[in-house]
Amino acid sequence: MNDITLSISRHANDKMMWLGITEEQIKKAIVQGAKFKQTEGYLAKFTYISVAYKIIGPNQYKIKTVFID
Repeated sequence: MNDITLSISRHANDKMMWLGITEEQIKKAIVQGAKFKQTEGYLAKFTYISVAYKIIGPNQYKIKTVFID
């Protein structure tokens, strides 16, 4: 998962800090989680974390928001 690059929006970064979610948890959600197609990207769910993201290149993801289920 070290080869994954995240571009995190200000909104997602604020939510990460508020909820105590790390970049490593986001990467795990993207790689190992269940994925659902959305209008503008994907939603990945892994354990109790959900990540809304968009693929912007090979192993590059724009993180739009994160939340706890």
